[in-house]
Amino acid sequence: MAPSSLFHHFLPPLLLLLALISPSDAQAYHNISLGSSLTPLGENSSWLSPSGEFAFGFYPLETDSSLFLLAIWFVKTANKTVVWYANGDKLVQDGAVVQLTTDGDLSLKDHNGQNVWDADISNASYAAMLDTGNFVLASADATVSWQSFALPSDTILPSQELNLDTELRARMMDTDYSSGRFKLRVQADGNLVFYSVAVPFEFQYDPYWASNTVGNGTQLVFDELGTIYLDLKNGTRLNFTSARIASMGDFYHRATLDSDGVFRQYVYPKNGMRDGSWNEGWNLVDFQPPDICQAVTTGTGSGACGFNSYCKSGNQSLVDCECPPGYSFLDPNRKYKGCEANFPAQRCDADEKEIESLYGFSVKIDVNWPFSDYEHFNPVDEDRCRKECLSDCFCAVAIYNNGNCWKKKLPLANGKTVPSNGSKALIKVAKGNNSQPPPPTPIIVKKDRGARILVGSLLLGSSAVVNFVLITAILFVRSCSYNKVRRKLQPGSNMAALSLRSFTYSELEEATNGFSEELGSGAFSRVYKGYFDDGPTTCVAVKKLDNLLPDMDKEFMNEVGSIGRTYHKNLVRLHGFCNEGNERLLVYEFMKNGSLREFLFGSVRPNWNLRVQIALGIARGLLYLHEECSNQIIHCDIKPQNILLDDNLVARISDFGLAKLLRTDQTRTNTAIRGTRGYVAPEWFKNIGITAKVDVYSFGVMLLEIVCCRKCVEQEVGNEEGLILTYWVSDCYRDGMLELVVEGDEEAAFDMKRVERFVKVALWCIQEEPSMRPTMQKVTQMLDGATSIPEPPDPSSYMSSIQ
Repeated sequence: MAPSSLFHHFLPPLLLLLALISPSDAQAYHNISLGSSLTPLGENSSWLSPSGEFAFGFYPLETDSSLFLLAIWFVKTANKTVVWYANGDKLVQDGAVVQLTTDGDLSLKDHNGQNVWDADISNASYAAMLDTGNFVLASADATVSWQSFALPSDTILPSQELNLDTELRARMMDTDYSSGRFKLRVQADGNLVFYSVAVPFEFQYDPYWASNTVGNGTQLVFDELGTIYLDLKNGTRLNFTSARIASMGDFYHRATLDSDGVFRQYVYPKNGMRDGSWNEGWNLVDFQPPDICQAVTTGTGSGACGFNSYCKSGNQSLVDCECPPGYSFLDPNRKYKGCEANFPAQRCDADEKEIESLYGFSVKIDVNWPFSDYEHFNPVDEDRCRKECLSDCFCAVAIYNNGNCWKKKLPLANGKTVPSNGSKALIKVAKGNNSQPPPPTPIIVKKDRGARILVGSLLLGSSAVVNFVLITAILFVRSCSYNKVRRKLQPGSNMAALSLRSFTYSELEEATNGFSEELGSGAFSRVYKGYFDDGPTTCVAVKKLDNLLPDMDKEFMNEVGSIGRTYHKNLVRLHGFCNEGNERLLVYEFMKNGSLREFLFGSVRPNWNLRVQIALGIARGLLYLHEECSNQIIHCDIKPQNILLDDNLVARISDFGLAKLLRTDQTRTNTAIRGTRGYVAPEWFKNIGITAKVDVYSFGVMLLEIVCCRKCVEQEVGNEEGLILTYWVSDCYRDGMLELVVEGDEEAAFDMKRVERFVKVALWCIQEEPSMRPTMQKVTQMLDGATSIPEPPDPSSYMSSIQ
């Protein structure tokens, strides 16, 4: 047996570290006395090890410095690398406290005094942050009562051991410390196993690596020579990694189960560059498994990457997830969520000619989704394989190889590149699809049809080339025949680069039949229905803006340009505009299912899952406006009337980009009922700057309406406590009676975890202080369940201040 292994056998694991020092030496480890505490932003936010190389305390989240982990981290590395954390699924904010109690326990409480994490002991005499990276609680005789090494998160350090029934859990992302999709477990039976995990339900899928040491393994050891191995009962050991660094004193070491499921061992040269042989920063020296893309073969779940994507392994074990042609990531920042098609699903009742005109195939060599098969043909040629998939509305991909054809349906799982064997992935895509959002639909005015509007997509069944030729010919004829009505863009405008059309007032007046069919009205506009080419599906909504500030020509054109450059599936598309004299009109796509207000507050309660998707869609649309389009757009008037539903009941945000055109008092409303201003954020009534957080507030109110199918102010309720929705829901949540908010809604009642998550997000959104509200990016992450949600403060503590 190796000397280091013998040493481990002769000392109980919990005494291993402190056996290296006598009780009289413990003072050298900067003992932390009972009653000591830490706060996130106070003078004491962390406790250092004697060398100053490790710290224990509050670590600000990289993506939101107002949220904190209770963590241990390397102090002297460039990026302050975290090696242990206690509350990755329940972050805290300023006002939280870590205390070593007089009873000898260590606990973390949030700003409301609620217990978030506890070491759950009661006999410690002091605590110490050791230079090994281990934080310990010890009794007066130096016996360890608790240590961070025994309860690891995603990382192990030299001299650390993982005993039986202990695991590492990957983070969700490098900057998201909530429980991720992979774990490494030293099982009670002695087997060392990698699992992928269903988040957030904790179901373990099939293992993707195992040591096969059932009945023989005892502990996973990271020794001082840089080797990580599984210690075995028979006196031998199984090397897990084999990196050996010449001078341990010159390097920091760690081994981490990273968010992509790969266990990687890293070293960091303490003195920066070392004769050019080491990069400054963390250097990868070993990893397991050798290729996770091939290793993950679970029959259920998405695989190493998300559904409808595929996994590619790069140099040094790097994992890259990619979307097939015609697909794009649901969230480019969180690729593990998978991909979705950029084109509508194939109709099962379409005839053969229609299908052939709309769909074709993009080919990827040596890519496969091995667990998505539902039919297999043999022998067939490639052309027959294509035809079989094309005619099948369920078929998304066909794999052709040497006379074999496998049909696969969505969602595609376990996608990966495969060893070159001549196989072809025939991926069904819409013709002309290039995996990018389609450009805004061009609009042509047909003078010979009473100046009605013809949508440029009426030739949907033709090829892109034929479309281009025909449309070009039509434009040429119209240009020759109706030179008088050729419209010009306003001088100095930037519309030329956009697919927007400038209409004359008379053209839109005629298209709307003299503005006779009003769809709705607001404080600053009226909306009318306009008909295109006499077809039932070719109509628009023409918004006529009123009461604009004087001399707004330049501002109007700038805002129209900004609106025209936006494209997102959860935004209403702008087709064109009119800027003539004092007339300002906008031409939008028509949403036949009306507004969210009509949908939510009708006589029949809408389906819960549909309401969930609507809420998520609105959040994603706002995230795009706030953070992802070229210029930030603050809506300033988020409410159900401004959320429209398309043919498929997908939520579309309307009226965005108009706030700068309105008089400053037009988006503010006031009501005397308990001081509530409906959807309007409190800062509108204070002398402070307006930021994107006003939309977050409005979204929070509307999210509660979506959950409860109740208006934010409900005059008809039978009791005063239920009059204001935000008050009532907050009270139900604080009193542990959240089931009341979905009373009578069986679908929602069976999904109370999501109901609670949505309510908590909403309560964060309606905080009076704008800085306490999350960003829309954080909101979408919390709604999706991709990150933890701290306990929200009680809105009743501040609502009186806005009465």
